[in-house]
Amino acid sequence: MTSDHRSTPDSSTGDPPPDSDHSSESGSDFIPVGGRFRGFMPVVVDVETGGFNSGTDALLEVAAVLLGMRPDGQLQTVETHSFHVAPFEGANIEPASLEVNGIDPHHPLRPALPEKEALSRLFREVRRSVSENNCNRAVLVGHNAHFDLGFVNAAAARTGIKRNPFHPFSVFDTATLAGVALGQTVLRRAVEKAGLAWDGAEAHSARYDTERTAVLFCEIVNRFQQAFGRYPA
Repeated sequence: MTSDHRSTPDSSTGDPPPDSDHSSESGSDFIPVGGRFRGFMPVVVDVETGGFNSGTDALLEVAAVLLGMRPDGQLQTVETHSFHVAPFEGANIEPASLEVNGIDPHHPLRPALPEKEALSRLFREVRRSVSENNCNRAVLVGHNAHFDLGFVNAAAARTGIKRNPFHPFSVFDTATLAGVALGQTVLRRAVEKAGLAWDGAEAHSARYDTERTAVLFCEIVNRFQQAFGRYPA
């Protein structure tokens, strides 16, 4: 979907449901994320592309999951924003990549947006989350995160977007985090090792992979809460 569809976790995904909905800062139980990550706002992102080269290959899908803090200091998913993206003029698209992600970039019913519009809408939501959570900047969370950040940065530069909310090179990489916490670096294996749901039929869409990466990130962060100390104190 190209719309800013928002979703919250529920028991149908096989994941533990949140205690309550804290998607708005207006609630009395709202706790900003800012102090937990030294003023940085983790935002989970996944891209689907036409290849591995961010400078030449098409960005075809992009999705982001915004996060929030429960009253008990546990990190949770809050909302998802996902977009189909039209290949930029002259973009390279490798057939092997399309075999993996199952995307037909030229399908007449595919509701794709130009890169600039898709990223502008996504960045607007990210900046809102950064502001609401008393953060200074977003940090991209991803599975092999530098791949996703590379495509986001390349598309922003290509379209002349000046206000990229993401740190230009720092990331939280769930492949590394899962390797340390769970002994698994493949997304599916890490998710299953953590006791979370995985649907292979849905995999390799930006939206699904982002949402699975987000619950994995939250699970790992929350497992380390005792070592970190209660937040907020």
